[in-house]
Amino acid sequence: MRAARTRHSHPASLFRSVYLPRCADGAAFAMTTYGIPLIVVATTGSATLTGLAFALEWLPRLVAFTMAGSLVDRHGVSRIFRTACVGRALAVLLAALLLAAPDFGVPTAVTVMALAPVSGFLTECSYIAAETAGGEASRTAGSLAHRVQSVLLRIDQTAMLAGPLVSGLLLKYGGPALMLSTLAALSLLAAALLPRRPTAPSGSPASRSGVQAGWGTLRALPALAWLVGGLLVSNTAIALLQAAMPVIVVTELGRSSADAGLIWSAAAVASLLAIALARRAIDRWGLWPVGATAAAVVAAATLAVAQADTYPKYVLLIAALMAGEGGLTVVLRTLRSHLIPPEVFGSTLSLTILLLLVPFPAAGLLVAVIPPAQIGNAVTVTALLQALGLAAAFARLRTLRTTPA
Repeated sequence: MRAARTRHSHPASLFRSVYLPRCADGAAFAMTTYGIPLIVVATTGSATLTGLAFALEWLPRLVAFTMAGSLVDRHGVSRIFRTACVGRALAVLLAALLLAAPDFGVPTAVTVMALAPVSGFLTECSYIAAETAGGEASRTAGSLAHRVQSVLLRIDQTAMLAGPLVSGLLLKYGGPALMLSTLAALSLLAAALLPRRPTAPSGSPASRSGVQAGWGTLRALPALAWLVGGLLVSNTAIALLQAAMPVIVVTELGRSSADAGLIWSAAAVASLLAIALARRAIDRWGLWPVGATAAAVVAAATLAVAQADTYPKYVLLIAALMAGEGGLTVVLRTLRSHLIPPEVFGSTLSLTILLLLVPFPAAGLLVAVIPPAQIGNAVTVTALLQALGLAAAFARLRTLRTTPA
């Protein structure tokens, strides 16, 4: 058993089967998440359509989670990951063609608004498959699972560092077609890099749907349930900030789309540093103290950003917020890999991510309907709820088991 663990968790093996394809897909994920709203605000100039596109991008992602996890459990990572990546590449290439050739008669607004839900759905399918591969690698690593999750998070945050900024620059200097073509190339690269079978399907009977299996597992794991509940409340504030940022930066502050992307890129730098610190801190002090400290940083930064009124303040406070969020994510992923049984990992993973993403389409709809001048008040309210939710979750986690049985 010890020899098998060492063999499967060898860095070279993980690099080829998990980390390398995760790099390409993470870059595509970041460009999809932050680039599509930038395309909408750049091509339409409408805050309402930008908020609506944000909602349309996230609603199908929620639908994806009701089926992607069970599909991965049944058919394996390789098939689902490749199908989703190739599908996303085809969708964005078609959109790029329509935007570059207006003679087809398809209005620009229709193209970009249709791209949002399609790309969002396929992106989450590939993400669930990649996360399942990462979960298998973490289980193999045993007590060093948080180190594997730290590497995966650094990959994701590096993608978030480059993705928004590159999207903004490509959009500014090359237009939507160039940005979408780059996104398609990254998607195809991710599909090509994944080995044939980095993880095998569980082969478990599909007696229940993925959502039902996930609910059953989550109810049996109170520590995971409390952490997911606290992060659900926290994500309400983060989602509102993410949905509103293109409107705030481009419309209210008069900055460019590249400046909007720079905010999240700066945040990714802070998050990378926090993830590296979290890995060492968990080694020394354990999950609960690190998670509670990160939660306090998140709550304080969100309350402060609600009062920000200049671009430099937004950059600094969003960076602090996402640094705390990086620490929380290490805790969540480590706890998830420790506690969820392998045979229902994909289904339970899908449900936990589904719950954490519910606030995002709601935030997009809120930005679409409220006046820009009221966004600050909305952020303040959600920041207070965030602080209460995280405090309740970590107070309860202190008394619950957070290590494997």
